[in-house]
Amino acid sequence: MTKNITLEREARAWLKRHNGADEIINIVPAMEEYYAVKTYHLYTAYEAQPDFLGSILFDADNNWIYNGGDLSVNEQEQLAGFIVNYEERL
Repeated sequence: MTKNITLEREARAWLKRHNGADEIINIVPAMEEYYAVKTYHLYTAYEAQPDFLGSILFDADNNWIYNGGDLSVNEQEQLAGFIVNYEERL
């Protein structure tokens, strides 16, 4: 059984970089959805002009694909895991 993705609002995730300084990433749910695909845009956080790092797209079975070129496979997996396992804190 797949877990429903509950990330519906912007969130920040700690990204552990293999090469370079760790950083916080803004994860922004896309307003549009294409054919039941959930899309999340990734940006650097706390910058006046944030860098766009790409997008992560999820299908109905929570299979994901990264659309971008700035993140390693390990970094992509960290962010996809954050989105899938996200729980709103009260």
